[in-house]
Amino acid sequence: MIKTYVFAVAIAVALTGVIQAADKPAHLFILSGQSNMQGMNPKGGFEPETAKLFPNADIAYIKVSRGGQPIRLWVTEWNEIAKKAGLNSTSPGTKYYKPILEQFAELVKKHPDPASVTFCWMQGERDAKEKLSKAYEAAFTTLIANLRRDLKQPNMNFVIGRLSDFSTADEWESVRKTQVSLAEKDKRGAWVDCDDLNNKEKNGVKRDDLHYTKEGYELLGRRFARQAKALIEGNKPAANGRPE
Repeated sequence: MIKTYVFAVAIAVALTGVIQAADKPAHLFILSGQSNMQGMNPKGGFEPETAKLFPNADIAYIKVSRGGQPIRLWVTEWNEIAKKAGLNSTSPGTKYYKPILEQFAELVKKHPDPASVTFCWMQGERDAKEKLSKAYEAAFTTLIANLRRDLKQPNMNFVIGRLSDFSTADEWESVRKTQVSLAEKDKRGAWVDCDDLNNKEKNGVKRDDLHYTKEGYELLGRRFARQAKALIEGNKPAANGRPE
């Protein structure tokens, strides 16, 4: 009888563990963009911050990024969007969109019913340099709509890293303003301020660099996580892009 009882208790404990693991919410993240996303090591800021903000949840993410890439390589409809904007620009194809779908599909196998999905985007430098800002809003809006549809995540949140203060050119400023506007127009959107992430000094001269410092990349990851938490919990994200 004692052996039978101990065995029964062991089974009950094991089953309880399985149930608790199954009930543990999962928050999934997609990190994508060009060089400043590529330069952000999630282990330096993003992972520690999400672990702190979501102590009783599973956190999983994928990262699809490559330096110097324009948004058109994520957006199938780019040619039509550019034409409507009066821009002479065509895309050879969506090189970075399919990998997101494929990698996310693998992520969902491990977390089939995620509590939330958040798309973190750090991109736009290339589009500003190529003077394609007129098409940026439509391109990003289309990208978000496509992801929500194809990932079957209609409630997907997004957080945009706004271009830093590296440049004051009109096209650069236009993309910056568009990124903030995109976040403010969508109830599931937020943005991150990057103006203090790229402050560097060389030979005693301070400058705003295109790329960020090690500490800057860590703070970028933390800000992505903090803004995402606000969206996930139905709260307003920090309006100044610098969540504490």
